[in-house]
Amino acid sequence: MCDRRLWIAGLVLVMAGFLTCTGSGKDKQGPKHGHGHPHPKAHPLARTGETTMPVVKDIKQRIARFAPTKIDFDNSLVTPELKPVLKKLIAASKIMDELFLIQANPSNPELRAKLAADPALADALTYFDIMAGPWDRREHHAPFVTTQKRFKGAGFYPPDMTKKEFNDHLKKTPQDRAAFTGFFTIIGRKADRSLQAIPYATFYKTKLAKAAKLLREAADLSKDPRLQKYLRSRAAAFGSNDYRPSDMDWMDLGDGAIEIVIGPYEVYEDSLFGYKAAFTSFLNLRDKTYSERLQKIAPHMKFLQASLPMKAADKKHGRGGKVPIVVVEELFTAGDTKAGVQTLAFNLPNDEVVRKKKGFKLVLLKNVAEAKFKMILLPIANVMMMKDQIAHVTFDGFFTDTLMHESAHGLGPGMITVQRGSKTVKTNVNKALKELYSTIEEAKADIVGLFCSHLLIDKGVLPARLEKQVYASYLAGFFRSVRFGASEAHGRANMISFNYLLAKGGIVFLKDTGKYRVDFAKVRGAVKALATDLLEIEARGDYEKAKAFIDKYGKMSPQMKAALARLTAIPVDIRPEYTVLQKMKSW
Repeated sequence: MCDRRLWIAGLVLVMAGFLTCTGSGKDKQGPKHGHGHPHPKAHPLARTGETTMPVVKDIKQRIARFAPTKIDFDNSLVTPELKPVLKKLIAASKIMDELFLIQANPSNPELRAKLAADPALADALTYFDIMAGPWDRREHHAPFVTTQKRFKGAGFYPPDMTKKEFNDHLKKTPQDRAAFTGFFTIIGRKADRSLQAIPYATFYKTKLAKAAKLLREAADLSKDPRLQKYLRSRAAAFGSNDYRPSDMDWMDLGDGAIEIVIGPYEVYEDSLFGYKAAFTSFLNLRDKTYSERLQKIAPHMKFLQASLPMKAADKKHGRGGKVPIVVVEELFTAGDTKAGVQTLAFNLPNDEVVRKKKGFKLVLLKNVAEAKFKMILLPIANVMMMKDQIAHVTFDGFFTDTLMHESAHGLGPGMITVQRGSKTVKTNVNKALKELYSTIEEAKADIVGLFCSHLLIDKGVLPARLEKQVYASYLAGFFRSVRFGASEAHGRANMISFNYLLAKGGIVFLKDTGKYRVDFAKVRGAVKALATDLLEIEARGDYEKAKAFIDKYGKMSPQMKAALARLTAIPVDIRPEYTVLQKMKSW
């Protein structure tokens, strides 16, 4: 009972702290990246560039959807001994920007240089930096500058490669499967045009060597032995292509002042197969007080795994272990996470072996979450929801929903057994569902997170008043999230959850007002039903069922499009300006 009270009291204090912390504010518009991109040589996978640069007519309106926002932090958290370490880590993180730009599209550096050279294309350059390329991530990846269509395989595969060619190669040479479907390889062509897997360590050798050098230098300057170990092992991974040891070391960072993760992680950019990991970096300062209070939820992960609405045999995946929950103030991000929508929480590592041995870590970005809630979510709730439910849209509910979404990534099926012809094969959900995995997994995290929220409320871990707040804040958060577009994984996942709950009566549309509300009497049952369906898809690794489920529920209705049209005056997301880049000039 004592622990329970401490958790509830801590959560309330966290919310109060979130609402009063620094971090939000508008500033002048500027380029998204904190560094220049020199005109490069042609990339091995780059396609022929264009000589004309058509730009969509509404480019200024698209830019305005992303509100310039200072991402600030408590200066007292940066002690003199941390300053030289942070400078090295920011320099290494900027290299992740360069790497991701190439991964998103091998022609990106050349295209960006052309935009930067022409003052008439300044708006296109600004939006290019927001989107990390010439395609609008909110508009089904349609080009906003040039006319080149996006290749679903991004920069991870030859642009003329088809799925059939890839699969045919694996049928002929099954010994290549691990390398071809691995997270950390590029698929290229040999001189005879056949396919080959090239390790990231080889393909990106020059840039990774520079990043590794900076990480080692940061380790030498640090006085934290756990941070030193992680930085050195991650530097080694950039050369060896073996990221597992450094993921293990990241899980052991403990309660040091700096919380950083850098390297290739999420597979969203690979919308051809969902195999290839994109480079990213999160550089944060740990908020010890809030992290300790939030850690009260960690002992209940085994209980949540055991309580999921799925077959008992499917729960035995070694998941649901202890979860280090860390609250941080973001200093700087780079690469994949900075493209388009800004991350407010993350759950890593993705390696199932590491997750089984060490669990995973949930990191909540305090200053980013506060900025999004104040600038976007509350204004949206006032437009889209019935007045009597807006009072239930609270930062407490929004934060809890975010926490539970990220926690839910570590629950459910992990390693599974599937049939491939006459063989029984052990694999993970990601590889079984291929390019559909990200969509199904994000929908699962949304819904299992809601399901687990009310389990913790029933258990007394979370206060009862949160139940309506979590559901109402989820609904408001849906309208915020789906504005990013319904073409990529998160957008389709949002539509799946919303359309399913709408069909089951958990969410209600009121035609006379054009607004929405939660039916608190029905939503809990609807959430459980959807959680059951999504967990079953993952447990079976059922690609065809996943595809049918996405086709049925993952589309945006005309009704929703009309509703979202009322939100044009509200920013879609924030456009971060990291104050650390200015502050460190005087360090």
